Amino acid sequence: MTFTTRPTLRGTFGMVSSTHWLASQSAMRILELGGNAFDAGAAAGFVLHVVEPHLNGPGGEVPAIIATAADPAPRVLCGQGVAPAGATIEYYRSLGLTLVPGSGPLAATVPGAVDAWLLLLRDHGTLPLNVVLEPAIEYARNGHPLVPRIADTIGTVQELFEQHWPTSAALWLKDGRAVTGRFRNPAYAATLERLVGSATGGDREEQIERARKAWREGFVAEAVDKFSRIPHRDSSGEDHGGLITGADMAAFESSWEEPATYDWNGYTVAKTGPWGQGPGLLQSLAVLAALGEVDLDSAEGVHATVEVMKLSYADREAWYGDGYDVPLETLLSPGYAAERAKLVGAEASLELRPGRPDGRTPVLPSIALGNETGDATTGEPTVSAVGETRGDTCHVDVVDRWGNMISATPSGGWLQSSPTIPELGFCLGSRAQMFWLEEGLPASLAPGRRPRTTLTPTLVLRDGAAVMACGSPGGDQQDQWQLLFLLRHLGAGVDLQEAIDAPAWHTTGFPSSFYPRATEPGGLVIESRVGPGIRDELVRRGHVVTESDPWSLGRLCAVRKEPDGVLAAAANPRGMQGYAVGR
Repeated sequence: MTFTTRPTLRGTFGMVSSTHWLASQSAMRILELGGNAFDAGAAAGFVLHVVEPHLNGPGGEVPAIIATAADPAPRVLCGQGVAPAGATIEYYRSLGLTLVPGSGPLAATVPGAVDAWLLLLRDHGTLPLNVVLEPAIEYARNGHPLVPRIADTIGTVQELFEQHWPTSAALWLKDGRAVTGRFRNPAYAATLERLVGSATGGDREEQIERARKAWREGFVAEAVDKFSRIPHRDSSGEDHGGLITGADMAAFESSWEEPATYDWNGYTVAKTGPWGQGPGLLQSLAVLAALGEVDLDSAEGVHATVEVMKLSYADREAWYGDGYDVPLETLLSPGYAAERAKLVGAEASLELRPGRPDGRTPVLPSIALGNETGDATTGEPTVSAVGETRGDTCHVDVVDRWGNMISATPSGGWLQSSPTIPELGFCLGSRAQMFWLEEGLPASLAPGRRPRTTLTPTLVLRDGAAVMACGSPGGDQQDQWQLLFLLRHLGAGVDLQEAIDAPAWHTTGFPSSFYPRATEPGGLVIESRVGPGIRDELVRRGHVVTESDPWSLGRLCAVRKEPDGVLAAAANPRGMQGYAVGR
């Protein structure tokens, strides 16, 4: 028997995997009450706002991919907020900025997560809103045990809170120290209770629409409008007010979209469109298919995956963006993949090498052309003393007994993103840092545009039916870790939990999506479990190797419907927070 850190769970009723055990169990409770995967996924999403506030929040965003039992065709739920109407390159440049700050009010896009979860419930849920929100309200009102990482995060930004963000200090500090133990957030509990209170009269769908209106046009929008423009210190070292207004809140609605898909090894892998980084995973699968089989337990296999990922991320930088003419059909074509595969040599590339799909000339930001360097090697969440954050995210997957399935990656609105709005009990996000303040790029800042997000859930189908949902936190690393998981599980037939437990690695050889947008040419981070022999061979091939702790890279979650109808789930042991539950 192969050793794994925990078993792959199997049953027939329902399965949940998330990055926090309380979210997983809350979702399972909803399934036990007769709710479906979408009720359960939304319940988990709201609980994650409460119990992982350093990893996501109500002021953040969430993309998800779903398949229903009635219609298994995958659909993308876009809860990624847009840049405010006043967010122009000219305005930021007038402040002397060359990059959007990584924290503070100026870094905020319109909050999208709550509206997206409510839209999911309206269109595909079955239970009343008060039932779905009950667990989150309970944990916010009566308290939940804080995981140690939260206190660590608060400690890192304590001086910022004390000197510049007093509303955050009031919520997250007690007696001059980070809060610990059982934590309560009564302001956020009251916010959720007011949303439930607004959802009265009419049928279930009408009630949820009233809650959406209370969020986008009512008391939440009013509080955001009032607080957003108060100047606060951000990662530029200066005080700036934000740009989000009540009108921006009212104008934004989450949406349903078609996914990007790629057929690989008998499966169809579905991702968000190229307003996110998701198609980069599909490109990596296509190029690896052109290369042929790789052995992930060898230096050659590690090298091949890293070089392929570099090529995909170079294309991400040159071609992906919201409202941009992205040549996605060509980027995912066999001919283009074969061309890119020819670039994978025996030595590590130290260059950013985007392709020329359809003969077009790639356009890159100046920071990428200059090969500026910085510490972009941390695979797990990192927070600087001024609130800059890299890789902080959550994930949840659910499959129910009817075959409904959802993969969702909530993020943003971290407690360290921006000052707490005291009336609401949460802060705004900082996803606007992923825009470039240069004209003519795929991810250039423009009002009403979505940032090219790193959030990238995955849904997998076979013969037209949904068979697996998976995902991982980790910023730019999300699809790199998911690629290794898919190669092991769907490619090599490794069991679900074993594929999650296996050693991981990722490259940092491209511009980071997070402020200050650093890159490390040739950078490769590996878990030490990969082994010294493989590490030494990678160094010999020219990779700039950073050896990470043995259990440090990746926080994957996955649920699956097996060919005989049995449901399965697994969760990542790294960080000691993620759990799968089910029966």
